[in-house]
Amino acid sequence: MRAYVGITDRDWFELLRAQRQLDEVNFWQPGGQRKFGALAHGELFLWKLHAPHNFIVGGGVFAHATLLPVSLAWSCFGIGNGAVDLAQMRERIEKYRRAPAGHAEDYTIGCILLEQPFFLDEADWIPVPTDFAPQIVQGKGYDLTIEPGLSLFRALAERRRAAPASPPELVLDRGPERYGEAQLVRPRLGQGSFRVMVTDAYERRCAVTGERVLPVLEAAHKRPYARGGEHRTDNGLLLRSDL
Repeated sequence: MRAYVGITDRDWFELLRAQRQLDEVNFWQPGGQRKFGALAHGELFLWKLHAPHNFIVGGGVFAHATLLPVSLAWSCFGIGNGAVDLAQMRERIEKYRRAPAGHAEDYTIGCILLEQPFFLDEADWIPVPTDFAPQIVQGKGYDLTIEPGLSLFRALAERRRAAPASPPELVLDRGPERYGEAQLVRPRLGQGSFRVMVTDAYERRCAVTGERVLPVLEAAHKRPYARGGEHRTDNGLLLRSDL
């Protein structure tokens, strides 16, 4: 069982922490050249703030990673991208890309889709492991069964038990021993993640017509959500919305 500690800015974190009933977030990467591949579905993705705030402040359960046009990322996740609108999201992305984009350019970004996000109170922030070097730019992975990942797992487990409002399916469930074992879980997908994962599962083609123009493709439920159908990839079809 692994976890990944990714670096983010405090504005992104604080905006998301202020939202109520947020069931999914998009931890975006500005480059858009390479898809994140450090975790398996159901492992833990944690957030560390930029220095000098060298603390782990929250995280979520990893569901999927992909590359998306910025417009589609906004359409799927909205404020779950850590911005109040698309203009602010583009401004933040372009700050890190260090190259202003044309007003109409729908550039590609990396998207790490996280379910069941949780946010630690500042008093509970966890210092990063001692081997998290200052020169790390994006993040670092940890095995939660051995040090220093094991101590990180235990610190998270303690805070999980002390916070009744924590997501009930977080990977840090207690077992017969003091801390239990880190376990993979099947995260409950939100609507945005469902749309993206179905889009990727059908290789971005309409299941009937083969159309590949992303703005007209929508993820439909085989069993309607209102009738108990879940946001699951195997309950989805990618179809043209205009037919």
